[in-house]
This record gives sequence, C-alpha cells and structure tokens, in this order.
Amino acid sequence: MKKLLLSTFLMLLSTIISAQDTNNSIMKEQSKKDTIKPIQMQEVIVIGKKAQLSDKQSKTLTSIDDYLQKSAKVDMIKRGAYAWEPIINSMPTERTLITIDGMRIFGACTDKMDPITSYVEVSNLSEATICSGQEGACFGSTIGGSIDLKRNKNNFGNKKWNFNINSGFETNNQQNIIGTAINYTDDLFYVDTDFMLRNAENYTAGNNKEVLFSQFKKLNFSFTSGFKLSKNKLIEGSLIYDKATDVGYPALPMDVSIAEAIITSLKYEYIPLNSIVTNWETKLYFNKIMHKMDDTKRPFVPVHMDMPGWSKTYGYYSKIKAKYNKHNLLLNLSSFYNKSLAEMTMYPADPNENLMFMLTWPDVVTFYNGLFIEDYYDLNCHSNIKVSASIGNHYNKIESELGLNSLQILYPEMEAQKTRFLKSFSGNYNSSKNGFEYGFGVAYGERAPSITEAYGFYLFNSFENYDNIGNPNLKNETSIEGNAFVGLKKEKINLKIASSYFHISNYIVGKPDTSLIPMTIGATGVKIYTALDYATIFNISLTSEIKFSRQLKWNSQLVYSRGKDFKNVNLPFISPVSYLTSLAYLKEKFSTEVVLQGNAKHTNFGAIYGEDETPDYAIISANFGYKFNINNNKLITKFGVENIFDSYYSTFSDWNNFPRQGRNYFVNLSINL
Repeated sequence: MKKLLLSTFLMLLSTIISAQDTNNSIMKEQSKKDTIKPIQMQEVIVIGKKAQLSDKQSKTLTSIDDYLQKSAKVDMIKRGAYAWEPIINSMPTERTLITIDGMRIFGACTDKMDPITSYVEVSNLSEATICSGQEGACFGSTIGGSIDLKRNKNNFGNKKWNFNINSGFETNNQQNIIGTAINYTDDLFYVDTDFMLRNAENYTAGNNKEVLFSQFKKLNFSFTSGFKLSKNKLIEGSLIYDKATDVGYPALPMDVSIAEAIITSLKYEYIPLNSIVTNWETKLYFNKIMHKMDDTKRPFVPVHMDMPGWSKTYGYYSKIKAKYNKHNLLLNLSSFYNKSLAEMTMYPADPNENLMFMLTWPDVVTFYNGLFIEDYYDLNCHSNIKVSASIGNHYNKIESELGLNSLQILYPEMEAQKTRFLKSFSGNYNSSKNGFEYGFGVAYGERAPSITEAYGFYLFNSFENYDNIGNPNLKNETSIEGNAFVGLKKEKINLKIASSYFHISNYIVGKPDTSLIPMTIGATGVKIYTALDYATIFNISLTSEIKFSRQLKWNSQLVYSRGKDFKNVNLPFISPVSYLTSLAYLKEKFSTEVVLQGNAKHTNFGAIYGEDETPDYAIISANFGYKFNINNNKLITKFGVENIFDSYYSTFSDWNNFPRQGRNYFVNLSINL
C-alpha cells in the first residue's frame, strides 16, 4: 500500500508535465483545417482503423466502456460486468445524448441495462467523438454533452481484400473472445463486415471473492457497404445486429435473459455541390430494441417478475457543410419517431392468487423535429469564433389506454399528449499562437423529461430503494453553461487545463411521497419525479503529455468534479478526485506500458439518493505487446495483467457498492491477412 501511495504522489507531481491520454485522445475540429489554427474543445478517442484494431492500444479487445472511461469527460455507472452507463460531465443518460454514426437510438430497459454503447464493439468502431455541453447538440437536445460512436468503414480505392481474426482470453472471469472481419474495396464499391463473440463467467473481486450473477454472453455483427454512383455521389447501407443472453447484474435484483438490437441505415452523400457547399449527407435509419429482465435464477425471490421492454425508432438527418469566405457552416435537419413500451408481470407464490400486471412505460410515442446551425468563423490565422443554435419540437403521446388511466389516478387532469419546444445556443472563442492556446465559451440548453421521468409507473430503483413514478407536468430542464481551457502544446510536451460549469434550473429528481404505498416488497417508499429550483455541477481536468524520446512517453490525467443543489445537498454520481497516469514505451515492433489509476475518498456523497462514503483506491496494471510480420501478414499480440496487487475495492459509480474485478491476466491476438 505504501508503494501505491508513493506512486500516487509521484503521479500528482508529474501531471504538470505528463501525457494527455492513454488512448491517444486528440483534440480537433475539422481535419481539413490548417493545423496551426485553433481547434474546438472536442475530444476524439481513436479506437481502430478500418478492419484492424490499433496496435497502440493497451488492451485491444477490451470493451467500448473501458475506452470511454479514460476520457476526462466520461465516467461509467457500473451495475455489473457488462453494459456500463456512460455519464458525461457528471450527468447520466437523461441529460446526455449518445448516437451511433449520428443515429438516435433508445434503450428498451427501464433499469438502464442496455445503454447505446452496448450495441457496438471495439472491432467495428473507429473513433468516439465526445462533445461537452451544447457542443453536442447537433443531433438533438442535451445538457451534459454527447458521444457519437463512429464505425469503421473503407474508402474507394484499388481492388483489395482484407481479412482479420481477433481472439482473446481473460483469466479472472474465464472470458473467451473470438471475432473476424472481412473487407473489400475497389474503385466503385466497398464492404466491411465484422463479427465478435464474447462469453464470460462470474468474475472474482480482490482476495478471490466471487461476484455472483456477473456472467454474460454477447454476439455482435456489423455490416457496411458503399457504392459510388458517380464521381461525387455515394450511397451507403449499414446493419448492426447485437444479441446478449444470460447477462447477470450483481448490483440489481434482476438479470437479463435476452437483449437484442437491430440497427439499420441508408445514407446518400453528395460531394461537392459547388464552390460553397462542400458536403451534403442524408441518412434514413431504423432500429428496434428488445430487452427482457427476469429473476428466475435468483434465490429467495419473494415474488417472481418478468419485465420485458421494447423500443422502435425511425429517423433521418440531412446535414450540409459549406464554406464561404471565413465562414465554415454546418446545418443539420433531423427528426425521429420513437415508440417505447415496458411492462411488468408479478407471479404470486400462491397459485390461487391473481397475477399482477402493469405498464411501466405506457406505450409512449416521442416525435422530434430539430434544426441545428453552426458557424465556425476564422477571425485570423490564430483565433476563431464558433456560434451554434438549435430549435426543436418535442411531442409525446401515451397510446395505451391502460397506461393513461393508471397515470390519471395520480394526475386526473393530464392529457394523453404533450408538446414542448426546446432551444439551445452556444458561443466559443479559441486562440492559439506559438504553442500557447486558450478558449472560453457560454451556452444555454434545454431538454425534455425522459420517458421514465414523465411517464414511468412504479419503477424500482434499487440504489435508492424506492419505487419511482413519473410526472407529466414537469417543466423543461434548462442549463446555463460556461467553459474555458488553457494549454501549452510543444513538440515534446502537451499541457491542458479545461473546466466547465453548469447551472441547471428545474433540475429533475425523485422526491418521496408518503401518501403512496410501494409496490416492491422491501422498498422504503415511493418517489415522485419533481424539479428542484436549480443545481450546479463544476468539472475541472488537467491532462498532460511528455515525450522523453520517440519511444518513451508519459501520460497523465487529473479530474475533479463537484455537484450540489440549491440547498447545498450533494448530487449523486459526482466523482471525487480521480487520476490516471501511464508510462509507455514503443519501439518498432515492441510495446509496453505501466498504468496507475485511482480515486480519492468519496466524501461529498449524496446520502438522500442512496450514496455512502467509498474509500480511496489505487490499482496498477501492466501490459506488453509485439507485432510480427509473417509473409506480408501481421500478427499483433497483447499480454497483460490488471489490478496487479488484487485489490478489493469499489468506487462512487459502482451501483450498491458491488466490488470491481480483482487480478486479471489477459491475452489478445489480432491477425491481419
């Protein structure tokens, strides 16, 4: 432990001069811009290129979640070993926006067991674009920001086939990983296919303590194909099929028997139209999600329940990029139609008693139409201003008469439908000269209540131990945002301090209602969603990179967040001081890396939301790899050990304090033919 504390202390000292991100995260706005010009505060995590994973990653076959949580803006709420919920700027998914190639997708689970990130794999993803606050409003309304997961795809070129095989094994949970990719390209046509299969047993926490119900099985298939209609016209179709079965959630009272997703799209792209319009991209998409929770494998269940959910989304966007003098313009017209339904059936132990049935999401339709406009204006060769604005029409309707009647017991005057108007605005100034860069901005944004917050009916939250009921009378949640950064970028050193502040009015939370009786056995009570006057969230991060030589690099990241409501009550899932640092060596075909990460003690916890104090922790991991070239074929090998000292720990974001994984040895192999 003393060695860990010493390493932590050295890391804190090194943050002033050490590396920016362990996964080669870069800051960029548009690749076509001159590199000496300032860039916007947008983070891109590069995961892989085309059909092969990047050989610079420390663990090539880890999950998307593991890559994302290395960002200074992203944390993960963990309810098990599978499908973690991303939170951006300390805000959960109600206040953020996650898309796959710009497509809006809505999970079908009332307990958030199926975040959008669970429907992609590292092997078919090229990068994740993370935008903070209103920078992420291109595809819809958001408060905290957005993540756009961009999949691998080829470009037109010389006729070529590419085959890739991925395989991995992890000792802690006996996880087997196998995947393949087949890609073809020529002057007029390209196709990318990817298949990945994962099978994991229960994992063990530190000191060899088994965590029951943490197993999972997952199959993922991705297909993208493009055809060149003419010199500047392209049509592209894509498909994702994802199926997870026998997924355990040790932090929740229920598991998942099956989660299945079909995600499809058809895109038309026109480049260029004329000297002003540089790109016009239009995409039609459809996705269908099915999710079934059950507790049949749990012992000592007082009342057995089935909780299936379904979500269907139809949508499109049409995005135009243009350049006029010093103006770089982006216009995006988008729309989606979503239908979400979830139900619960309770089976009493006494077969003579009647079944209990209710709609927990009462067949809710959401229809959204929005327009987003952005102008990136170059003031001179050193500075620019970026201004954006959006307006959207958000329409909800309850299509189930049973669901409407159930909610009208509590809200007799409510109507089946409701229309809201959502607005946003942001302005940022950026400057860069002689390696010194800085920027600042302000923004305003709005969001509508989620389906759970507005129409959920007796949804049990095991973290707070309350049943929750939605409130259709909630106002729009609004946010005033300020952000700033300052950095130094030289040949061998990068240093950046970035911060953001959110003042969120009508902050939506659940509050106990003592007049209502809980439906769930053992629940403390019932909460009704309501709105606080306001809440504030502050985030600041220090990221740095130092290159001692072409081969040796030191990366570091230090993050602090603070969230309170208008009565100075702590908000939930706000990270204490967290740190991540790594020393990496890369020479020709060989690579190795040592990583230290941890959190300080979580003392500013939200007790009224079910949180408690969690102790500090620090874990060390190491990996090494080698790249073999055999007859023009490439074999990338990665070996490593995570949590070397087998520490037993949990963090602020672990649901109900369930422990993290203990010592884990892994091997990843990637063969490119």
